[in-house]
Amino acid sequence: MKKIIFIAITFIVFGFTVTVPNADEIIKKSETRLKGKTSYSEIKITTIRPKYTREMTVKTWTKGTDYSVTLILSPAKDEGTVFLKRKNEIWNYIPSIDRLVKMPPSMLSQSWMGTDIKNDDLLENSSLVDDYNKKIVATEEIEGYPCYKIELTPKEDVNSIWGQITMWISKADYMQMKVKYYDEDKELVNTFYGRSVKLIGGLKMPTENSIVPANKKGNKTKILTTKRQINIEVNDNIFTTQYMKRLN
Repeated sequence: MKKIIFIAITFIVFGFTVTVPNADEIIKKSETRLKGKTSYSEIKITTIRPKYTREMTVKTWTKGTDYSVTLILSPAKDEGTVFLKRKNEIWNYIPSIDRLVKMPPSMLSQSWMGTDIKNDDLLENSSLVDDYNKKIVATEEIEGYPCYKIELTPKEDVNSIWGQITMWISKADYMQMKVKYYDEDKELVNTFYGRSVKLIGGLKMPTENSIVPANKKGNKTKILTTKRQINIEVNDNIFTTQYMKRLN
């Protein structure tokens, strides 16, 4: 009888150990699930400031973590502007002056198009999977979803604009429900909130998100995903500088 009890306890403990993913696996599953091998999205971005509100609509295409394209559809003065990421290179096409510009690394920490999104975040210059050390520090509930709370710190050889990132990822569907971004001094810079979880393009995800700066009262950026497709056929030419003008 004692032997049976011992085997049962061993099985329970062992089973629990192997079924709970580690922090690296959780981040990888979250990133892979959201992007797939390729993705296409249509997004409305609303920048809120104490004295004005500005709306922008964009289309984005991605291939893995190395390639992404963002095309601005509105407002009219920015229509046709394109951002391209090719591995470690970031390019910007400005249609008003018909000019193609390579973005210097010094611009990664700057605001993207006047929003609370950083250039580094939008263009995913840093890989959460490859460039950060990770550990689970707690489990907490966000928006009614039990989540893993994971702390990420950049590896020593990685040039990241963030000194620390803390993520809350849902246990059931690996959705990113909340993210806090800290600078090199571990001071809070931005907080991302994921809300209004819906099934869109066959993918369960927060569709009404927001970014709130820590020290800028009244500032907020809302990100509404209206369409998303993953693992679709995408022409590789779209991720070349020669193709940026043709996106218009």
